[in-house]
Amino acid sequence: MPRRLAATFVATALTAGPALLLGAVPAHATGNHGPARGTADAVVLRTGLNVGLLHKTLDVPLNAVLNEVHAPASASKTALTVTLDGLDHGKPFSVLRADAATARGTADRHKAEGYANLVRAKVHLPGLPPQLSLIEAQQVTAKAVCEAGQRPRAESNVLGPVRVLGKKVTLKAGGTTDVKVPGVGEVRLDLSHKSVKSKSAAATALELKVSLNPLRLNVAEVHGRVTLVRAGCTAPGGTGPGDNGSGGTSGGQTGGQSGGQTGGQSGGGTKPAGGGTEVHQAGTRPGSSQNLAETGGSSATPYLAGGAALLVAAGAGSIGYARRRRGAATQGGRG
Repeated sequence: MPRRLAATFVATALTAGPALLLGAVPAHATGNHGPARGTADAVVLRTGLNVGLLHKTLDVPLNAVLNEVHAPASASKTALTVTLDGLDHGKPFSVLRADAATARGTADRHKAEGYANLVRAKVHLPGLPPQLSLIEAQQVTAKAVCEAGQRPRAESNVLGPVRVLGKKVTLKAGGTTDVKVPGVGEVRLDLSHKSVKSKSAAATALELKVSLNPLRLNVAEVHGRVTLVRAGCTAPGGTGPGDNGSGGTSGGQTGGQSGGQTGGQSGGGTKPAGGGTEVHQAGTRPGSSQNLAETGGSSATPYLAGGAALLVAAGAGSIGYARRRRGAATQGGRG
């Protein structure tokens, strides 16, 4: 009986001890390790226009996007052509031509940066004569940088001469310029608008508010907005443009937040939009990393380990007791 009792104690200790210790470090799933990735976006050209036709009461939308990317992505395409129903018998219409048009976005857990550049660009609108551009610019750039632990920064530059509706204009830094052409229309031009908050930043080089009445090619009027070169970013771990901070906001600066525009990465595509044609390029957003399993202890670990140690000690004591009983019984039998 003593031998059987000792064996029972030992078996219990050896079985319960490791089980208790394993129970102290349960496996559990955790989310992404470290701070969240930053975000970045950039776009070379975006139009949000309504084209009113002479013989129709319904406006035709002209929503065109060139080289729009969301980090990590890049795009380089220098021409944008669309087709509008009711315009010049459905012939393709060139909205923008440039020597270089580049958009780039990079982002990781340390830094996010958006960049856009346009060189020797001409923007055309429906109804204007072929030789008359809405705007001509030598070089336009925008850049936004958001680094972890630092204040975001944004900048935009317009280099060289700028012409609006054939007129050379003198731009005011951070100001507004109005250009009026009799018989053609009016353009209001905003230069170098920036928005800097505690965790995000954005810069737009040129923003044009357009109101034209060209009366040509079946076009009665064109009104809306044209954005030329924009870049934005959100710092790693930031909450995006909605966070608290200082800095202005820009009407019409929708940046890369057009989630429904998901064309190929630097490939482009077409999409009907209420009678108009939308041409755009969009990058891919970084997907969230998969959860990883980790092991760890809890506050009950020392108590469980101590209990296991006591069970082992009790088993050892039972073995010693059984041996002593057996030795005493042997000596008694010899006497």
